[in-house]
Amino acid sequence: MKLLAIDSSGLVATVALLDGDLITAEYTINYKKTHSQTLLPMIDEITGMTELDLSSLDGIAIAGGPGSFTGLRIGSATAKGLGLALDLPLISVPTLDALAFNLCGMNGIVCPMMDARRSQVYTGIYRFSGNEMETLMPQAPMAVEEIAEKINQIARETANTAAGTQPEEVVLLGDGVPVYQEKLDALLTVPYRIAPPHHARQRAGALAVLAARYMKEGKIQTAEEHAPDYLRLSQAERERAKREQETHA
Repeated sequence: MKLLAIDSSGLVATVALLDGDLITAEYTINYKKTHSQTLLPMIDEITGMTELDLSSLDGIAIAGGPGSFTGLRIGSATAKGLGLALDLPLISVPTLDALAFNLCGMNGIVCPMMDARRSQVYTGIYRFSGNEMETLMPQAPMAVEEIAEKINQIARETANTAAGTQPEEVVLLGDGVPVYQEKLDALLTVPYRIAPPHHARQRAGALAVLAARYMKEGKIQTAEEHAPDYLRLSQAERERAKREQETHA
């Protein structure tokens, strides 16, 4: 199976090529430029360096959301354009699932967090058994206080107090962690650590591997069917809804 994976859901732009069991290329950048400036040149660089014939692809993997509204739209438009031009299926992978999959194979609980502004994060809670990922809490927008409470609860549930065992360690990753570090330090009462930099942000290689599993399970879309999953209204939509409520009050 040969997949091109694209993730522009957050601050990072990342593209990878999966060929069978091998990531043959991965290009990730997290530096000041917009995804509209970086994404297509990154794809062009990968296809050139690997001498990739785009018609040999089996599908296009895309981080399907949540995340930055603009970033998701840019990634979605790119994936849909490639899918339509090449008549390829799209594999839409939930953004937080793909981010958690960076830590595939580790022990303990994994909690990715993306900054959603307004003291909220996009988040989920996961655990790995070998290379299999279990979703303990599906991705959702959530207040930092609420996700901290969920982490404490789930980690404590794994502890056997009679045997004197400690709660499972939790590993945090994602761009929301440094933003809310002080709050998390104050609210988390179970052992936790932050993932190292090479695992802490979106990686298209992880997205590609998870997408290959999805594709084998038949979880594919046509390019026409695909749309980003924002999970909540944009700020402009929220403000418009508020104005309409005030108008009809």
